[in-house]
Amino acid sequence: MAARAAPAESASVTSSLPPALLLLGPTASGKTACALRLAEALPVEIVSVDSALVYRGMDIGTAKPTAAERAACPHHLIDVVSPEEAYSAARFRAEALEIMDGIAARGRIPLLAGGTMLYFKALRDGLSDLPPADAGLRAGIDRAAAARGWPALHAELAMLDPEAAARLEPTDAQRIQRALEIVRLTGRPLADSYARRAMAAPPWRLLLIALAPSERGVLHARIAERFDAMLAAGLLDEVRRLRATYKLDLSMPSMRCVGYRQAWEHLDGLYGLDTLRFKGIAATRQLAKRQLTWQRQFRETWDGLVEIDCLRADLADAVLDTARRLLARA
Repeated sequence: MAARAAPAESASVTSSLPPALLLLGPTASGKTACALRLAEALPVEIVSVDSALVYRGMDIGTAKPTAAERAACPHHLIDVVSPEEAYSAARFRAEALEIMDGIAARGRIPLLAGGTMLYFKALRDGLSDLPPADAGLRAGIDRAAAARGWPALHAELAMLDPEAAARLEPTDAQRIQRALEIVRLTGRPLADSYARRAMAAPPWRLLLIALAPSERGVLHARIAERFDAMLAAGLLDEVRRLRATYKLDLSMPSMRCVGYRQAWEHLDGLYGLDTLRFKGIAATRQLAKRQLTWQRQFRETWDGLVEIDCLRADLADAVLDTARRLLARA
């Protein structure tokens, strides 16, 4: 899709802002390799935009950059909280903007790379005026889900807020829980709460490069290969260590990450290794589907977005060439 030109007045304003490169794409699209290629050639520091990489001890199942990769270029927002904690989009936005200011002060360029699309949207648009999490209400929703199943909670949400329910899969536990929580706390449809913006746009020229597959089946094959590699690398042992080290349960955001929930349920004896593999790959494919849905929305709303086929053989060099062109215009 061709990048859209902004109005002349808007362009004159944004051109005076410092640039920040944004690199997003679905899981297994090659973001890490592309980010490291950019770091070889450009004066960047990498800011992780990933709701799983923030957790300490969760390395294998998150495909966290290795120690050598992190030593090659400064990385930020990795290993910042315990898996016992929650990490919000609001906290990401505040910390990312502070880190970006520091990077610019060092004469370098922030490179925000990852696949948590809500974080990218929060960075650009600010955050809605949503109520904070209510632990008691969430616990009640979890108990109801354990007794009746998440599809039944999805049906309840459909009665309260049909529009919100239509955007969610009946098994998308985390989003169904949050949607029910917001609707019950506010008494308003989810769209009303999200419409109440509370923050101004950041003082940055956000230059967006999006990776997307020209063939979805090839991406699915990559996802399966990567999940098998995680199992071979010791994902189950990692989850055992996490359970022994921290006070965790499946209601926590860290353990809802793709792969960890399935590994946890396997260790609890709910199903065997073959089912773990099937469920883990299926959940990862659903994650990629949601990420690509976000990207389609960004194509319509993000001026200057450049999309690159993540399956091309010269992907990293193509991303570097694109980044150079965007920075030259900035």
